[in-house]
Amino acid sequence: MLKKAELLLPAGSLVKLKTAILYGADAVYAGTPDMCLRAQSKFTMEELSEGIEFVHQNNKKIYLTLNLFMHNRDVEKLPTFLDTLRQLRPDGVLIADPGVFQYVRDHAPELNLFVSTQANICSYQAVKFWQNQGAKLCVLGREVSFEEMKEIRQKCPDILLECFMHGAMCMSYSGRCLISNYLADRSANQGKCAHCCRWHYKLHLRLKDGTIKELTIDEHNKDSFEFLLEEEFRPGEYFEVVEDEHGGYILNSKDMCMMPRLDDLLSIGMDSLKVEGRNKTEYYAATVARVYRQAIDDWYKNPQEWNYQHYMSELDTLQNRGYCLGFHDGKLTNISQNYEYTRTLGDWLFAGSIVEWQGDDAIFEIRNYINSGEEIEFLIPGSLNVIKLKQCTFEDALSGEISSKVSAGQEKRIRIRPQAWTLPIAEIRAQLPQYTIARKFAPLEGSNAQMLKHKKEEYDILCQNPKGRD
Repeated sequence: MLKKAELLLPAGSLVKLKTAILYGADAVYAGTPDMCLRAQSKFTMEELSEGIEFVHQNNKKIYLTLNLFMHNRDVEKLPTFLDTLRQLRPDGVLIADPGVFQYVRDHAPELNLFVSTQANICSYQAVKFWQNQGAKLCVLGREVSFEEMKEIRQKCPDILLECFMHGAMCMSYSGRCLISNYLADRSANQGKCAHCCRWHYKLHLRLKDGTIKELTIDEHNKDSFEFLLEEEFRPGEYFEVVEDEHGGYILNSKDMCMMPRLDDLLSIGMDSLKVEGRNKTEYYAATVARVYRQAIDDWYKNPQEWNYQHYMSELDTLQNRGYCLGFHDGKLTNISQNYEYTRTLGDWLFAGSIVEWQGDDAIFEIRNYINSGEEIEFLIPGSLNVIKLKQCTFEDALSGEISSKVSAGQEKRIRIRPQAWTLPIAEIRAQLPQYTIARKFAPLEGSNAQMLKHKKEEYDILCQNPKGRD
């Protein structure tokens, strides 16, 4: 019988950590600015300690990251890093640099050492190497196809394996990128990525006399020509370079969504399924956690009747750049890129969250505007159901001032009285604990709506192809 796979969520802050656990994560991963590749980590040491205690009180696990690539100037900090790890006592430590791995192994043998995706593990030989060094778990590179993953699992049965399941894709090999260094003098491999792959780039022409002219594309000439790239070893295979009035996004990848291939990952016994997104919102953490929690549990109960389409409507409520299947099915095509825009789009917005209960009053922090009579949906932890609420007026949680609409900003909070709900307050409190997330429907219009529809259609084409294989 297969061991149940772990659902692993990112924790970019203490609130996100608690939200992920509330909505069904088996484990979370986090880091501090000095220890990992996430220089924008929102954790203080006190918060991280509180988070670890919270996770363990809920019988879940937490892994900390020490996955930066060290330069000479960083080596002298290792003893301090190690003291911190020993003090926090996480369930595992994610490392990419072989020198760091050796140092931690030699000086803190009690710690469980995991190998980060930054180590570019794409073969069973690499897994065996790290296993021989003492690794307890290896995170496979995003570039590994399912057929490769299956062979790795077969040839490496005695080590924990983890793979990415949902989140942003990186244009560079397992995230080891130099574009940011080159264009912004910010090292992606030391937690300071400027995300240059998401920038827009404009076409120019260099004339024979050496002068450079801007190529202006407007309504008069936009249909007169196309720009195509042809790679040397793939003659006749053309990749369109798309530019609008904002520019072009030739390096911009879509987001990974492996829900249509979740049954693959579960059937071969992957130990941990990882979600990317430490800088995303609590709404992202809650939505991804609860839908994958339900999908994973349902598959183990009845794999024959399991259908990914039952869960996709929930994932479509997330802002995204369009979904793709990553490298799971093998060779990528241009359908995995988003040449039209770099921003995320979606028909739903993060409305806010219940930050505390004061007696029978819910204190709700606003994260987006809400108008009088507008319906919001509270996501019930532990299910895919929601509780809906409409209010004509809003009471400020501190001043008691009444208004007909509210907007986010400066931790704006409102008080929701018991009589606002259509269910008994005892039932509401039981189903909507602290950190419960709410969303609101805000349908896109015009070109944005068309772009979102187009991306969904492209994704459907990928998913309908039987496992994407010839």
